[in-house]
Amino acid sequence: MRFHIDKQSLDELNLLGRFRQGSVYFLFNQVKTRGGEQLLDKYFKSVLTDEQAINQRTAIFRFFEQAAIRFPFDAAQLVQMQEYIDAGGSSSRWYALANVMIKRTLSSLTRDERYKSMIQGLQATIVTLKKCLTTVELLCQLEGPYKQRVTEIRSILQQEELAALIDTDIYAGIKLSTVAGYDYLLKTKLNNELRQLLDFIAELDVYITVAQIAATNHFNYAVALPKQANVLRAANLKHPCIQNAVGNDIEMPPQSNVVFLTGANMAGKSTWMKSIGISMYLAHIGFPVAADSMEFSLREGIFSSINVADNIGLGYSHFYAEVVRVKTAADATCTGSHLLLMFDELFKGTNVKDAYDGTLAVTRAFAEYENCLFIVSTHIIEVGEALHDKENIQFRYMPTVLEGNIPRYTYQLKQGITEDRQGMMIIKNEGILELISTQS
Repeated sequence: MRFHIDKQSLDELNLLGRFRQGSVYFLFNQVKTRGGEQLLDKYFKSVLTDEQAINQRTAIFRFFEQAAIRFPFDAAQLVQMQEYIDAGGSSSRWYALANVMIKRTLSSLTRDERYKSMIQGLQATIVTLKKCLTTVELLCQLEGPYKQRVTEIRSILQQEELAALIDTDIYAGIKLSTVAGYDYLLKTKLNNELRQLLDFIAELDVYITVAQIAATNHFNYAVALPKQANVLRAANLKHPCIQNAVGNDIEMPPQSNVVFLTGANMAGKSTWMKSIGISMYLAHIGFPVAADSMEFSLREGIFSSINVADNIGLGYSHFYAEVVRVKTAADATCTGSHLLLMFDELFKGTNVKDAYDGTLAVTRAFAEYENCLFIVSTHIIEVGEALHDKENIQFRYMPTVLEGNIPRYTYQLKQGITEDRQGMMIIKNEGILELISTQS
């Protein structure tokens, strides 16, 4: 099974973007190493589609959060180690010795820096291996889902030749023959094992970092269920990138798989939908979510239509771009895939009558697909009244509280359909009519 999410949905949910402030990736990108960042990229872009794999990864994150282990490695030393083992190795110990002797001779006769660089790389590697062994011994004392992986790494570090290297005092003089022997060992004989250790360190970087972010932000871990369950339940679900965000509960059992969401503009409908989509994506990569608890059935994709824009290049008006987007969603749904689909303010690019008819027809049609989860928002509240005959549609709204003539938004989800109509009041409060009259 492959997970499908297109560029528009990724952009609308602001999931990726290494340097994009406010993106979900940016929130978690606090890793210390180049290898950690590469692994974080891989995790974010390779969505898991097996509930056991998801629950296994969340268990590892939870393990590291409970262990509260700090990342013990120095990033600069890891770079030196990586560059050292990436350098070409000799085919035998004798060639290694000859190579080391040539580099040392050149360093004494000229300004050749290769011997110095090699020694620094060797020293960084030894220091890193010492720290790795200490960390592994600590982790071996803790029972948990990462035990097998730690045992594998421990067996590498306990190899006789590596154990002798780890015991080396880098501040004492090392014989040239010993340097050559270590150079051959690390760059040739055990080069693959060294790369495995670097992969392990990258894993530690990601696991420790994400666990610390979860603890700091009071995030929790979702429980993955088989796709056939077709459920989504979450308590106090929030947008992870908004400080002091207001949380809401959501419950979508199989017999109530469509949420019809109403509320005034600025009431929080779009943010709530994004919170759901982001949490579903994070849950599928095994990352913590901004919720007190969450369980979900596997999806085969996420499809959103929240910020549809016109397309000048293709000659699409705003309304036609919306129609194309809905058609794309319909094509995906017709395949029988188990999807999460979210539509915010359907057909806002056309007149109210067409928007009413279109929203009603599309919501009714999508509600027939009981294997998917749908969330549809609109401020055309009359559509909701016409959908009460559909038993699998639940009605929720974001309220607006009037304090005098000033609207206040609670962002707290309520059951039912809103009756809020504050658009004209906001226009009057802003003094637009008076300003126009004055100008005329």
